[in-house]
Amino acid sequence: MSSAFYLLLFLAIFISHTTEAAVEESVTEINGQRLKTETDYYYILPVVRGRGGGLTISKPCPNTVIQDQNEASKGLPVRFSPSVKSRFVRVSTDLNFIIAASAIWKLGNFDETTNQTFVSTCGVQGNPGRTTVSNWFKIDKFEDHYKMRFCPSVCDVCRVVCRDIGVLVQDGKRSLVLSNVPLKVMFQRA
Repeated sequence: MSSAFYLLLFLAIFISHTTEAAVEESVTEINGQRLKTETDYYYILPVVRGRGGGLTISKPCPNTVIQDQNEASKGLPVRFSPSVKSRFVRVSTDLNFIIAASAIWKLGNFDETTNQTFVSTCGVQGNPGRTTVSNWFKIDKFEDHYKMRFCPSVCDVCRVVCRDIGVLVQDGKRSLVLSNVPLKVMFQRA
């Protein structure tokens, strides 16, 4: 066989292994431990200090996911439920974010008064597919930390617009919205 064949075979194996490694990369908390799914709770904290604290929810219902105005606050703990069974939270995989033990993140409707799409609660856990596509978010690497994204891949026939999750500051309230400027975050075990 020709050396070109062996070169192509080597490249195919190399690419498949590096792709698998990227898919299998776990999200880590600030002490370097991998985030666990389903059972453990974590605080989602901003990396850049001086612009609010951890994530929580507003009142009344339906709740909007917000960043606490108090920089010292860690917010409410969150646990993660993946669309595909896994013991650890993986980078760039579909996840339900479950805040305050039972409030599941959901992408809200577009708000014409603010021209924003807010992250709210009242989502449904599990059942990946067309009816739950707005309930799935991802954690991606961002510089030396992480960012959150709405870019679900749980529905083959759904058309979604992938966007980062950022913060809209309005009347002193820091709401999570779809944004071109991601909120850089880190995770701390609760």
